[in-house]
Amino acid sequence: MIVPKTKNTFCPNCRKYSQHKVKVSTTKIKPGRTLAWGTRRHERKLRGHHGKVKGKVKVRKQGIRNKIMLECLACKKKHEQVISGRMKKKAELAR
Repeated sequence: MIVPKTKNTFCPNCRKYSQHKVKVSTTKIKPGRTLAWGTRRHERKLRGHHGKVKGKVKVRKQGIRNKIMLECLACKKKHEQVISGRMKKKAELAR
């Protein structure tokens, strides 16, 4: 999906329609928090402090939503916008 470099859309801060600079912010993999309680427990189990640890379950995941980050050229504030429901093709900027 090809997205233009600038887009005229509504800015919630200015409360009016203005030009926005577009940046693609769709990411697939987000690393988990290393200090989260479940992660630390899992690491302890892998080191051998408990019984057998359950492996990662293969889960059929839902598609990721295509998002773009919009920066208002008038007030310089940023906000996100979903451009399609579920991702079939990742968004890319027009050349």
